[in-house]
Amino acid sequence: MKIYDRRLSGQLFDEIKLPRLVILTGMRQVGKTTLMRQVFRKIDSPHKISLDLENPLNQKIFEEENFDNILANLAELGFTAGKKSYIFLDEVQAAPNIVKAVKYLFDHYRIKFFLTGSSSFYLKNLFPESLAGRKVVYELFPLDFAEFLLFRQKQKKINGKLSAKAKGKNKVSFELYKKLFNEYLEFGGFPAVALEPDRTRKKQVLEDIFKSYFEKDVKTLADFHQLGKLRDLILLLTGRAGSKMEISKAASELGLSRETVYSYLSFLEKTYFIYAVSPFSGGIDGEVRGAKKTYFCDTGLLNYLGRIPDGAILENAVFLNLKKYGSLNYYEKYKGPEIDFILNKKIACEVKTKGDNPDLKKLKRMAGILRMKEYYLIAKDFSVLPHTIPAQDL
Repeated sequence: MKIYDRRLSGQLFDEIKLPRLVILTGMRQVGKTTLMRQVFRKIDSPHKISLDLENPLNQKIFEEENFDNILANLAELGFTAGKKSYIFLDEVQAAPNIVKAVKYLFDHYRIKFFLTGSSSFYLKNLFPESLAGRKVVYELFPLDFAEFLLFRQKQKKINGKLSAKAKGKNKVSFELYKKLFNEYLEFGGFPAVALEPDRTRKKQVLEDIFKSYFEKDVKTLADFHQLGKLRDLILLLTGRAGSKMEISKAASELGLSRETVYSYLSFLEKTYFIYAVSPFSGGIDGEVRGAKKTYFCDTGLLNYLGRIPDGAILENAVFLNLKKYGSLNYYEKYKGPEIDFILNKKIACEVKTKGDNPDLKKLKRMAGILRMKEYYLIAKDFSVLPHTIPAQDL
């Protein structure tokens, strides 16, 4: 099977020669295992081994009181430690007790570890403070549109800065990739979905991804007694993607306490299922404070979970493709107009199906109020107006 480069591929290749633990985290089935396999193959050394910790037999290798005995266990699988040795461990959250063993082997035998797992909370907090500066955490997400095109064996020249995207947009290029972008909006960016040509099968893969998330991450990582209520919260959020999450209202609708809703939302965030976007705080009177907007990890999954308006799907897709440029907030004056996204606290971005003059003038006026010189309408349709960017160019 052909393995495609990801945005993180180069950075992980560079990590091979650096003396630190590498942790790759992200939601299930975003391609962590495939990416690590790519790194594994890149290593020119006989002293390497890759193990899946969801296999109980592999967990047992590390269950030794004397950690030196672990090397003897690994030797039975053909691994021997050398001057430069590498151990790849997949799905570390399945065996959190091996952390001390990993640290010991790293400290005493200088073995380089590459670790993957599907929860930021568990992986970021799993390793002790004594490893500060000696470990690095990378996050892998579903494909952005540029990666999606590579998986479809297409290549689109995409400018780096937003200003260059606004100036360098091209109608011929836009039309060339329009159909693929519509497919991306509908089915999202999970690699297995992107590579599947059949529409019916795509939906089946999305169903499998959701079931896997619920069966493996929710049931094994969370200590929730009312899984049906968590499911109901996910469905509630589905209908409000891109909207502010009113905790009290959600708690009332679901028959839960505010604290329980908060704990559910925290879990969904830390396992990469949703993202919460905070309001922009720029010291301007009349800002809405506190309420966060919710976006889903993937538009295909969002479409699988419910019937979502096209505008909400587009905004969710723009969020997913815009977040790689930095931090995102939203802005809204009390009972007044809002700006969908504030990028890095200095660039105003509004999402529209069409980029027309009235919307552009309104955005310019709002950006001026916030003293922001840079502003863009990000549109699904092509527009020749200045300060407009085709959503497919992000």
